[in-house]
Amino acid sequence: MALPTTARVVRLAARPTGLPGPEHFTVAEEPLPAPGPGEVLVRNRAFLVFPGLRTLIGGEGAGLPLPRIGPGDALFGPALGEVLAAPDDGPLRPGDLVTHLSGWRDGLVAGADRFTPVPADFPDPPALLSVGSAGYGALTRTAAVRPGDVVLVTGAAGAVGTLTGQLARLLGAARVIGTTRSPGKAKRLTDELGYDAVLVPGARPLAEQLAEAAPEGLDVVVDLVGGEQLTAAVDAARRGARIAVVGALSGQLDPARPGGSGPAVIDGFRVCTLGLTLRGFTGVDHPDLDAEWRERLGGWLRSGELSFPWTPVAGIDRAPEALARLYTGDTFGATIVEL
Repeated sequence: MALPTTARVVRLAARPTGLPGPEHFTVAEEPLPAPGPGEVLVRNRAFLVFPGLRTLIGGEGAGLPLPRIGPGDALFGPALGEVLAAPDDGPLRPGDLVTHLSGWRDGLVAGADRFTPVPADFPDPPALLSVGSAGYGALTRTAAVRPGDVVLVTGAAGAVGTLTGQLARLLGAARVIGTTRSPGKAKRLTDELGYDAVLVPGARPLAEQLAEAAPEGLDVVVDLVGGEQLTAAVDAARRGARIAVVGALSGQLDPARPGGSGPAVIDGFRVCTLGLTLRGFTGVDHPDLDAEWRERLGGWLRSGELSFPWTPVAGIDRAPEALARLYTGDTFGATIVEL
């Protein structure tokens, strides 16, 4: 079989002043070099569309764990691919499935160390694109969920939130509450994913909704949103509550902001008097997390204890449109482009 000599790649054409749309990107066919010594040729099967791209292309934010994306740069992110060619003395073989961070293209050549093999018996390989490790890490490393806890997950209908509620239950939570912008998504979260209650900010004051859903207060918060939702979560926390700040969707979804901040007003007196802990989570602080997450994810998928909701998008040409749909709230679970 002849190996491909070109690859289609999505690049940022112009930095948007608001939310990005398809007009801010190009999809072009580019030369693909033959693999050199120690290099692997991979054909991508799927890649994740994730809201953090807004931050990377927006030019705002300090201390980011990933490089910024400027005009002319290729987009990147979690991807699932198939090895087409690999060195005989390397760890990979043609036909192997691998994950890596060079999505937003249909093929690439890189050193073997850039790729992580997918076990042959892994039950649902696209689930490895879920970034659910963030929710798992928040619940096991940062907020330490305990049996009987009442847990709040803000932004519960996205790639991280749809898994985090399920994970909280598997790790012992007695009650799991979520938030989402859509009543339709709220119903899916309760009907399909086991959330006990899902609140829709804006329908009524969030503090009022939290008081009804968790009258005795919150023990754990996994915050993916920031802004007024984090404010309300702190106000609803009870003594000793642990709050893991994982994302800032309030800033990334706001067309008036560049996407690198999610300001929130926090009641410092409440944090002090109730002994609350509020800590940011990032995977780079936990190098042991990914392997542990993959093992437990595979087990939960095999047993049927965990489901992986995702919105499929057909073809790389529709990837820029999929990113726009993500910001307008038209997707549920992970948004994955299939190639």
